[in-house]
Amino acid sequence: MDPGFLLSGRYRLEELIGRGSQSSVYRATDEVLGREVAVKLFRDGAVYENAVEEERIRRQNDEVRILAGMAHHALVTLFDAGTDLSNPDRKLSYLVMELVRGPDLRRRSAEGPLSAAHMALIGHDLADGLAHIHHHGIIHRDVKPANILLVDYSVEDRRPRAKLSDFGVAITIRKGHHGDPDDSSGTPAYLSPEQAAGEPAGPASDVYSLGLVLLEGLTGKMAYPGAPVQSALARLLNDPDIPEGLAPMWVALLTSMLDRDPAARPPAREVSLALRQEVINGAGRHRRDAALLLTDEDGRMQAVERYRILDTPADGAFNRIAALAARMFSVPVAIVSVVDHDRIWFKAHHGTDVSEIGRDPGLCASAVLQGDAWIVQDATKDPRTLSNPLVAGDFGLQFYAGVPLRTPDGYNLGTFCILDREPREFSDEDTSALEDLAALVMHDLELRLHSRQALAG
Repeated sequence: MDPGFLLSGRYRLEELIGRGSQSSVYRATDEVLGREVAVKLFRDGAVYENAVEEERIRRQNDEVRILAGMAHHALVTLFDAGTDLSNPDRKLSYLVMELVRGPDLRRRSAEGPLSAAHMALIGHDLADGLAHIHHHGIIHRDVKPANILLVDYSVEDRRPRAKLSDFGVAITIRKGHHGDPDDSSGTPAYLSPEQAAGEPAGPASDVYSLGLVLLEGLTGKMAYPGAPVQSALARLLNDPDIPEGLAPMWVALLTSMLDRDPAARPPAREVSLALRQEVINGAGRHRRDAALLLTDEDGRMQAVERYRILDTPADGAFNRIAALAARMFSVPVAIVSVVDHDRIWFKAHHGTDVSEIGRDPGLCASAVLQGDAWIVQDATKDPRTLSNPLVAGDFGLQFYAGVPLRTPDGYNLGTFCILDREPREFSDEDTSALEDLAALVMHDLELRLHSRQALAG
């Protein structure tokens, strides 16, 4: 399509920025709203046989429905869809999407391996996006570097952000779904073993493909190169090479994501949380680098200082609540923690004489960055925690449940948490009870704060 063409009297096409077997993507200008957009223009159906054309139209309609129903920071946003009928002999079907400024991961990876810190941030975004579409019954089926767009917001924030694009071969998980004839759809180098074998592809298939993407980003090498048939067969016979030189967290996570058994792979939500934990640990080690922080840490620390709980002794009232929690849940350890820049202070601790630990290994540092309770029922199998020193080391932590101590203005001071050296089930009712105990702690802190303010006034 020539630059300057006005699509449907509204979208003026500019340069070609991407091309696939079934479509081309152009940078364009929305003449009505005066903004730049990306237009995905599908190939003219006149060149296809009827059956193939019907399938092509079905895929286009599926992509429109999927994108229209998905709103997430890690997914490309759909603005519009339509057909240009200005030429009766050549109908032009198209999608109008947000224009993502930045290279795709394939082009970026050609410059060399990315840092582990950047891959954790990129992977967290992508796993979060996959968890979102899986929750809504969608399987992407073509997770690969060329479909991962790295966002350049042209601001001081250097934190890499990623968006998943191209839902052209995505499918909706239907009730009783046992696979489609085209479940091998996707790019050969990034197919899951079940896709390569022509078996049904489920959410675990996307997790496997993401694992290959992360591995390639870290090593700079494609796990299964070569011709399509040889590449597809290779993963049926051999596991990918995961270098031992990678950090233990990465080795453990990638090994689980790239298991040939789909049932053994973690869901995308757990992958997202595991990578978020790695980001948090990195932020603790390099907290001066604001690009690695996911939260308003300065604002959170100002809240901690406002409650005056760092330079105070262990609190007897809180000790009683911790002891109550230990009895209620039949656990050996219960803690009221406050998370500092580099330390976790135990303001109340039942079942342990430890009064502080470093921030990096402490799970409370992860819990304060959650929107709600953070539950790890078996830490030795959970990819978020299995390489944590408290889990892998002599302490032998296997269960953790922590609820943030949240201020009225939304800052998490620390946690109310319980620990065990055995795996445990933890129900929604248990979580609610733990939240009630955390609320008691925050109620007491609020009363003390108001009392100080009244005396000062």
